[in-house]
Amino acid sequence: MKRSKWLECGVGVFVVAGFLGLVFLGLQVSGLSLSRANDTYTLYANFSNIGGLKERSRVTMAGVTVGHVTDISLDPKWYDARVTLAVDDDLKDKLSEDTTAAILTSGLLGEQYIGLTMGGSPDMLQDGGTIKDTQQALVLEELIQQLVSNFSKS
Repeated sequence: MKRSKWLECGVGVFVVAGFLGLVFLGLQVSGLSLSRANDTYTLYANFSNIGGLKERSRVTMAGVTVGHVTDISLDPKWYDARVTLAVDDDLKDKLSEDTTAAILTSGLLGEQYIGLTMGGSPDMLQDGGTIKDTQQALVLEELIQQLVSNFSKS
């Protein structure tokens, strides 16, 4: 009888550990975390094509995550994609006005994220500022279409 109680307790611990593992895995895959969010400030960037960029995508600088995408909308004036970035407060008054934002892809078919590259201007981007120098996403389908059309012409 004692042996079955220990067996039942062991199975219960195993089930609880499995459930916690699934919750942890779900949080990692979704990009959510249980940790307290860092203080951030808002920047904007307009792109002519965002490809597969999504809200909560990473914003990196030199390969280090420094923020995330909070919103993607259509700019009613220019009909470009207006991307809202939440950048760590540590970079406030450190990003110059000629900072470049490019949509990059992790690997060949991986997730898309925004990479920031510092400029050299003495003027700094303020909270609510707009990054003017942007590079659109490379869309694999468009590249294949160009390649096929070039082959068909020759």
